[in-house]
Amino acid sequence: MRSNQPGYIGNLEIRNRIAMAPMISNLANPDGSTNERHISYLEARAKGGAGLLITEYTYVNETNARGSRNELGAFTSTQIPKLRRIPETAHRYGAKVFMQLVHAGGKALQEENMRKPMAPSSVDYMGRVPAEMSESDIEDILHDFENAAKIASHAKFDGVEIHGAHGYLIHEFISPSLNVRQDRYGGSFEKRLAVPQRIIEAIRATTDFPVGIRLSLYEDDPGGFDPSYGLKVAESLHGIDYVHFSAGNFNPPGSSASFYSPEAHIFSRLPRKPAITTMIVGSMLNAVSVERALEVCEFVSVGRGMLADPAFASKIISSPQVLRPCIRCNQACRDLSYGEVRCTVNPSVGFEYRHTERYSGDIAIIGGGVQGLEAALFAAKSGLRVKLYDSSDSIGGQLNTIKDEYKKLAFMPLLSYYRNALEKIGVDVELGSKYNGQGIYCLPLIKYPGIPDNANIVESNIYAHHDDFLSIADTRKLTIGSRSLSSLDRARKKEYMRIAVSKGIEFVEQADFSFSLIVKDQYDIGQAMEAGRTKISMYIAEHRSDFL
Repeated sequence: MRSNQPGYIGNLEIRNRIAMAPMISNLANPDGSTNERHISYLEARAKGGAGLLITEYTYVNETNARGSRNELGAFTSTQIPKLRRIPETAHRYGAKVFMQLVHAGGKALQEENMRKPMAPSSVDYMGRVPAEMSESDIEDILHDFENAAKIASHAKFDGVEIHGAHGYLIHEFISPSLNVRQDRYGGSFEKRLAVPQRIIEAIRATTDFPVGIRLSLYEDDPGGFDPSYGLKVAESLHGIDYVHFSAGNFNPPGSSASFYSPEAHIFSRLPRKPAITTMIVGSMLNAVSVERALEVCEFVSVGRGMLADPAFASKIISSPQVLRPCIRCNQACRDLSYGEVRCTVNPSVGFEYRHTERYSGDIAIIGGGVQGLEAALFAAKSGLRVKLYDSSDSIGGQLNTIKDEYKKLAFMPLLSYYRNALEKIGVDVELGSKYNGQGIYCLPLIKYPGIPDNANIVESNIYAHHDDFLSIADTRKLTIGSRSLSSLDRARKKEYMRIAVSKGIEFVEQADFSFSLIVKDQYDIGQAMEAGRTKISMYIAEHRSDFL
């Protein structure tokens, strides 16, 4: 096993080969400073065994660099005292921590910045055209990155990572489709690398810790650059201690591929082992994919997997059978335009500062679907002796009715997790028997109606109905309203449409629908888990004296 072995970035030793990938959390304060909730979120992953934490992209000026609301910032020395709490906390558990630095460039939020977005060239940014940067603007940005690196150093971070991926400013200079300048910062491969190279050199000149860069190995956009170009960029930059390969620009799936795409999807397109210390991200879900990637890379970084289970690293190394799996549904974790980070299969994300109280006593839970399974596990973790009943001969409830083969493949590990976790924690599971006694009944809160047999022009954003659409299309012509896909993120929507169209399904904007059901906040796996935990908490509150 390579994942449990220490490794080096520059001369800095990392205790193992698994890093927490930088992910937008929106848990920081509106002014860019950190807080208890944000620190607790990072602390959980350090405590969970990650060798390295890389912060979410951290904006380098308050003028026009911010890419999301409540984003972490590093642009003034007044932020340093609070920022210090992040490495102080991570180091307590043996983890190292890097600050990822970003300027959002043409993707900056116009309403959340003092100035309008700017980019290397005034080209289309998904319907918006930013101002073209002057050479004076570029000099200011170089200073901003240098200043942010100094802040990271004074805050006792272990290193910095320059964000040069995902269509943000540094990527914009590197990308031939986004940088059409004809001056010393564009017009040739070497000139497109001039800005990132100058940033690296400026940081190197003023700090003495590791400096890395995150790059898109390839762009998913039509006409985007391929992996050979991304690899050439990585091996052409001087003075970096590592490259962190992600993927994507505007078009999905980027680094966050849904269950319709293969696992380890970025790694699978890496042409060869790079001639530089390399970290790679992208749907590393289990020990098999992690170890496979480590055959050609020194480190793997894990994003959604560490949302699903903050102890991802330690469990991959020592107990993979009880790893709470990421199902790559791209539901809660991609709802970041106005929301904070969440995870469909882990209700604790964003609430790590809360602590479960311990009790003693017995409790019966009726219902072996996701709601009941999560309730049983939550109750057992609270110290209670739990017996779980279900009248069927297997756990899983409605998960067992999934028809979409891609979804089934992704979701079934969740049931394996519950089986293993409940057995390990000592929950007594009794299947195939009807129970009518006292206890907590965890039956589905909502059951949506099925699609009528004679309906052929339908509209529904219910996830189970998406499965039904694919099955119905095998037997009859089906027309679907476009609003049906409103509950899906862009990556999942794109791939679902591809599969649906291949089955002959037609999508329309408006029609006289024979069946229509559009729900704003539908009952899903995440809501079922929340319901299970809430029922336990309320039951304990009502019967607290029984469980002392």
